[in-house]
Amino acid sequence: MLEKTITSPRGTVHYWIARHRDPQAICLVFTHGLTANHRMFDHQVAYFRKHYTVISWDLPLHGASRPYADFSFQHAAADLDAIFIQENIPAAVLIGQSLGGYACQQYALDFPDKVLAFIGVGTSPFGRSYYSRSDRFWVRQVEWLSRCYRHDKLVTAIAKGATHTKRGFDNMVAMLKPYDKAELCQIMGIAYASFLRENQDTAFAFPVLLTLGEYDRFGKVSQYNWAWAAKTGYPLKVIPVAGHNANVDNPVVFNAVVEDFLDRLR
Repeated sequence: MLEKTITSPRGTVHYWIARHRDPQAICLVFTHGLTANHRMFDHQVAYFRKHYTVISWDLPLHGASRPYADFSFQHAAADLDAIFIQENIPAAVLIGQSLGGYACQQYALDFPDKVLAFIGVGTSPFGRSYYSRSDRFWVRQVEWLSRCYRHDKLVTAIAKGATHTKRGFDNMVAMLKPYDKAELCQIMGIAYASFLRENQDTAFAFPVLLTLGEYDRFGKVSQYNWAWAAKTGYPLKVIPVAGHNANVDNPVVFNAVVEDFLDRLR
């Protein structure tokens, strides 16, 4: 993977690309979740680069893409589009885990003609009807509640809450390592505030696949996914022996599910 950057007045965003030798190969873009980084998709990059051009990136405010000023999902979508332009990618399949799924949905709203398909990984839907007043209230409390934990306890709680296997836990702890407690809490507060502010109703014309870890107990993600699938008719595939970070907990099954979906796009 070749590391590259794009820069805006808000900051520098880092991404990694592996081009397939076939210039007509479909491009897959992997977007990680909250407080993680591009290493969340190592198993997918290694597997899919054989047949696709693959891009993974550190979301603004995360990993190498910090410091970053004025985070929003609309700005993240603009940054992703700058990557597309720089790499001459006309359209791609977007694969987003948790918060990364919000960034993908925002990109699809802003640049619908550049999205071939969307795959959600333990993410939640854009759409006001899915979230109760109580849901919105508790999302607003995440930052200050997180400040009540010691740093090491906070890291452990986040990693345990997001994973089901030791592989997943170790990967999440490694991704959390660069952040101190203040930054972790701030990132969570900014990201969730952005979601509450930018969330809007959507209707996508391209194919969508939802995936959910069998043991995903992260907030109400499971409930949101079943409601999302019921309302839209999007297929929902449950990944066994996996938690919120299902692609890391069980990459073999996850990759097979994604591969089957991608084969149907050809």
